Amino acid sequence: MTETETKTRPAWSVRIGEAILSACEQRDHPKMANKWGYVSGMALMALGRLSEHAGEPRFMDVLQHHMELFITEDGGIRTYRLNDYNLDHINQGKNLFLMHEKTGDAKYEKAISLLVKQLIGQPRTSEGGFWHKKIYPYQMWLDGVYMSSPFLAEYARRFGGDRFFDEVALQILLIESRTRIPETGLLCHAWDESREQQWCDRTTGRSLHVWGRAMGWYAMAVVDALDHFPEDHPKRGQIMGIFHRMAHALKHVQDQESGLWYQVMDQNGREGNYLEASASCMLTYALAKGIRKGYVSELNPQVVQRAYQGILDRFVTEDSEGVHLHGICHGAGLGGNGFYRDGSYAYYLSEEVVSDALMGVAPFLLASIEMEKLNEANDREVESI
Repeated sequence: MTETETKTRPAWSVRIGEAILSACEQRDHPKMANKWGYVSGMALMALGRLSEHAGEPRFMDVLQHHMELFITEDGGIRTYRLNDYNLDHINQGKNLFLMHEKTGDAKYEKAISLLVKQLIGQPRTSEGGFWHKKIYPYQMWLDGVYMSSPFLAEYARRFGGDRFFDEVALQILLIESRTRIPETGLLCHAWDESREQQWCDRTTGRSLHVWGRAMGWYAMAVVDALDHFPEDHPKRGQIMGIFHRMAHALKHVQDQESGLWYQVMDQNGREGNYLEASASCMLTYALAKGIRKGYVSELNPQVVQRAYQGILDRFVTEDSEGVHLHGICHGAGLGGNGFYRDGSYAYYLSEEVVSDALMGVAPFLLASIEMEKLNEANDREVESI
């Protein structure tokens, strides 16, 4: 490729967005169109941010098209069931705020209120922590903080109600205190207040290992929730403080050769462990945004520069069909009926590793947007000197 071709080539964010669109199968991507879900919600949110970042309406058109598939005229949400009390169901609702802002249609505000109603009634631990799902009693998962906290923080900012900021702070701070390993500062995947699950430590209630993507979920939850917090909220500084502490813990377990993070982050170097794409993209996004917004001090920006370059070098290929992302853990969880996910090291390694799944591609797009913003901010700073 010539130097001229390199300079005129679209940014990575646009190329990734185009890859998602090309998989949409005439704008009805099965992962987005068939079921209200957290992965599709994250992918649509990433496309909406890309549209604003790149000034490309076609990405926003896809977001609007797919959201309209689910929201009925009376503000109902097709395929959604409030009584499941499943935090995963909240995530796609983050796109409702943008839809309401763009269209002014009352049905989107009604749909937002429906999801808020779920969170008000969400079952809780004795300290007020949301159960991840009704079917997972007394369990808090890092995943759930991402699904619910930024949504509720944005609701509080747009529609008022300081009590919802207090609620968000409680969820973020409580799960951090219950899942953090004091020796490393890393957070275990989940916590069982009842100590009944086979996957938890009987003394602490923490799950047995640090799953990379769970750390990614939590890190993204914090930086996205902080977008909406008032500067004078009494818990804002504390939330920033735990993000700062976590960021430095992440730096210490970053793979020195590649700049990436492992599937099981408390077992670096152990046989079978592997560098994993979705976690690396999520953490790159969160740290880059934290640096750009001033949430993290004394963290060398090279941490995210190395991580992003590692993603491009180790996980990304490009051909006539577009951009491809490899090395994505297809999915992992804890407990459940039938096959019981015991949270062991062997379990996390047993899950399928796939390519081009939205679970990894959406965080890759978010990370690319954020890295481009960070680099643009650095360029402006240099020019002003």
